[in-house]
Amino acid sequence: MNAPTPARSLRAAPLERSRLAQRLRRVVRGEVLFDAFSRGRYATDASIYQVDPVGVVVPADEADVIAAIDLARESRVPILPRGGGTSQCGQTVGEALVIDSSRNLNKVIAFDREAMTVEVQPGIVLDALNAWLKPHGLWFPVDVSTSAQATLGGMAGNNSCGSRSIAYGNMVHNVLGIEAILSDGVSEYFGPFGVNAGRAMASGRAGELVARLFALGARERDEIARVWPKVLRRVGGYNLDVFNPQSERPYTDDGSVNLAHLLVGSEGTLGYFRRLVLKLSPLPKARVLGVVNFPTFWAAMDSAQHIVKLGPSAVELVDRTMIELSRANPVFRPTIERALIEREGKPPEAILLVEFSGEDRDELLARLARLVELMGDLGLPGSVVEMPDEKAQKALWDVRKAGLNIMMSLKGDGKPVSFIEDCAVPLEHLAEYTDRLTDVFARHGTRGTWYAHASVGTLHVRPILDMRQDGAAKMREIADEAAELVRHYKGAFSGEHGDGLVRTEWVGWQFGERLTRAFEEVKDLFDPLGLMNPGKIVRGTKMDDSRLFRYPPGHAALPLSTALDWSAWDVTADPVTEQVSAPGTGGDPARGFAKAAEMCNNNGHCRKFDAGTMCPSWRVTKDEKHLTRGRANTLRLALSGQLGHEALTSPAMRETMDLCVGCKGCKRDCPTGVDMARMKIEFQHHYTKKHGLRLKDRLIAYMPRYAAWASRLRWLLNLRDALPGAARLSEKLLGFSAKRSLPRWRGDPFTADPGLDALPPGAAAGEAVGEAVGEVVLWADTFDNWFEPDNLRAARRVLQAAGYRVHVARAAVDADPARPLCCGRTFLSAGLVDEARAEARRTLAALAPYVERGVPVVGLEPSCLLTMRDEFLVMGLGDAARRLAGQALLFEEFLAREHAAGRLSLPLQALPERTALLHGHCHQKAFDAVRPIETVLKLVPGLEVKTVESSCCGMAGAFGYEAEHYEVSMKMGELSLLPAVREAGPDTVVVADGTSCRHQIADGASRDAVHVAVLLDRALDGSGRRPAAQ
Repeated sequence: MNAPTPARSLRAAPLERSRLAQRLRRVVRGEVLFDAFSRGRYATDASIYQVDPVGVVVPADEADVIAAIDLARESRVPILPRGGGTSQCGQTVGEALVIDSSRNLNKVIAFDREAMTVEVQPGIVLDALNAWLKPHGLWFPVDVSTSAQATLGGMAGNNSCGSRSIAYGNMVHNVLGIEAILSDGVSEYFGPFGVNAGRAMASGRAGELVARLFALGARERDEIARVWPKVLRRVGGYNLDVFNPQSERPYTDDGSVNLAHLLVGSEGTLGYFRRLVLKLSPLPKARVLGVVNFPTFWAAMDSAQHIVKLGPSAVELVDRTMIELSRANPVFRPTIERALIEREGKPPEAILLVEFSGEDRDELLARLARLVELMGDLGLPGSVVEMPDEKAQKALWDVRKAGLNIMMSLKGDGKPVSFIEDCAVPLEHLAEYTDRLTDVFARHGTRGTWYAHASVGTLHVRPILDMRQDGAAKMREIADEAAELVRHYKGAFSGEHGDGLVRTEWVGWQFGERLTRAFEEVKDLFDPLGLMNPGKIVRGTKMDDSRLFRYPPGHAALPLSTALDWSAWDVTADPVTEQVSAPGTGGDPARGFAKAAEMCNNNGHCRKFDAGTMCPSWRVTKDEKHLTRGRANTLRLALSGQLGHEALTSPAMRETMDLCVGCKGCKRDCPTGVDMARMKIEFQHHYTKKHGLRLKDRLIAYMPRYAAWASRLRWLLNLRDALPGAARLSEKLLGFSAKRSLPRWRGDPFTADPGLDALPPGAAAGEAVGEAVGEVVLWADTFDNWFEPDNLRAARRVLQAAGYRVHVARAAVDADPARPLCCGRTFLSAGLVDEARAEARRTLAALAPYVERGVPVVGLEPSCLLTMRDEFLVMGLGDAARRLAGQALLFEEFLAREHAAGRLSLPLQALPERTALLHGHCHQKAFDAVRPIETVLKLVPGLEVKTVESSCCGMAGAFGYEAEHYEVSMKMGELSLLPAVREAGPDTVVVADGTSCRHQIADGASRDAVHVAVLLDRALDGSGRRPAAQ
């Protein structure tokens, strides 16, 4: 059959691209993004591919979609629907006009509780939908691992499956109808056909299309029966078997045809999904989990066929590599270790997560007991960790859901590559198949990491390949051998993640020439002009076409002299032995900075819709530019010269980095370890070096050095918020928002208090004195010292009441001793790394005598104290910085540590307030330092602690004070923090350790928040205080 008229290419036609952009801006209300930086952010998904799109439309509404499709058709420009951009096989990249539905087309349109159906727009995220459904006792059960960022339109386009498909089926089994816009402008609802049809065909074109589809299905009926894989997990090609079902799970209960099922899995190649009607399921009232530990990988695979007979709702694999990577991640370590049973001091080679769900908890517990009994019968007694508690279950499922991203955290150019990660085989062959495929990897000098859906014979395995070197050749050889294994075991080459750019060429191998031609007919019937996402499923390119790779052979970054030390990322790794070379030996011309940016694999975990920490700017703008992924992609393209040689210091890059608030949420939340806060410091260094600093930025950066003079002039500076018109003038001249109050300078800094340096009579430094249980150094940060010194005084009193001798560090005699110490935080935020380094050296010299004696260094302001544990380590400060990092603790961390060790004795009494509403500072969250605050607050008798589930408060140091950022700052605060504070009753005390957090709460909710030190000071029993140990 002849191919359709090819779409036009705009790769070498910038003038035509510009004209198209202009025309689009005249007909759509949403955003039209055609600049190189924006296109670069949409050139990749979670696959190995990168293709520059023609441009991007972010429609404001459905009318925009129709207008964009009409104009693209008129211009013969291909069209690419896109949701979260998390596809692993290249489905959502292409030289086309990208239509991003995720920002605005994300609404619930209709809901029928009795019928258990919901109609949604394509851009709604799965977790958002399920949160909306939860009060109704329902959920949409296609539980994919990317549920926090995957859109329903994308899931339908991909025929997603998820962990619980053994119980609920794939996406295709849970979609009742799709309203699609075809490339010729026809809008039609595809759903049940015949007597079950709820809606009549809206046009003659649609009626003819359906008639020809039925004729095609009838013609190929016998070939479908002969060739089609007989496994539940098969998502390759089009679902032409709707006319003669071959899956072990039928498409419909009565065997009738639902035409929506033909569209599911079509990857945007047949039409744009305008609306989806989904089948819902009752939310299980109870779930229990058994974690089976196996001494060998083979035993885990061989046991799966027996375990599924118990009727679980999920059986998921986690292999040894993923176990070890999870243990190395501070977020996941406590959770994964609770699930492990070591035998003879060795961790398991694999675990299976076996879930039972339903209405009767007692019945589920009985099934869990049968699992324990079964494993004993299989020769593995004592191998099951029982988890009946739902909180513990959720934590472990979060680790499993992060499986791919955890694997991608491997450093070096070799990464786990998706191309055979999706093969599905019958369960009885699973152990033998995985064993033989592991041998294939070994023959090619690599290994694979296994995880995912043991219940249905689909295990995600990605061999580690370096696509810059010989990865493409090995990819082809491994794929050929894997394909033969799949054929031998009568499986499916594409079992869950679809075809895209990586597996389209294998559609013909799987289904044969005749059905491949039938698929082409399906494509041409829906899309006669060939505009919808061309090159996917039919008429595709080769999987190893290096022109489409994100990292083609020879890819390298531009040379760059970095301000920070990125050498930890500049390494090579042996895929078999897992040995990593010494830092700085990886050959990165950007000294590791480029490789650090390349750690982002585009999985989109930072697009989480819920609270969490990452990524606050995206949560308020929903703009790919203001996303950790978007920033990392832009940095990667700039550092490799793909956006021009001056891109790193361009205004467009500054705009990309502008709304990064440096919260470090990605440092903790991103499973691949992308640390955008540190990357912004590096960027800011290069940008400032070229463009200089604005006066406002200079005032903030150098504040620690002029603070003493400002304190003396406080009567003048504090007039800014008292004198009419002064705030507006400061906005006009300096850029500080007139809608904000500024911190008030104090004339009584803590470091000027008398008696801070005095020791008890007859005592020498380091000697034990009286009943003192120890000694600490109280670090006086710039913000508390000059704006809220009473916080430091409270902390000192609390530490002394607990029996500790409190030292206050002073600068060395030869390092400007009259000026208080500073961590350099304000300089880092401005990119003035050299100035920050100078401050850090002053600090290290002052603290060295205490650090050498093992005295803890305790601080109040998270952003300052934690700089000692983070940025100090990458500023070339040597062993002194590493030793300090090991002893630097936040006030609450120190108290919680002492309490756990049984050394803390604080005479605390009940407060008038009965509840503490706690907001954790972003950096506390990044360093897992919120739990210590909760621990310490609970020491106060009768005090209930409630922690706000929030992202960044929005103030972020100086960010929220700036006029250009005020609106975004307030939107961040309004996501969860400020509403929670407003709802708090009068018997609630608000606790926030961050200076800027307290200011945001005061400005945004008219409520005073206090540092935990102040609260504890108030709770001290005056008559029970110990004598002050000066």
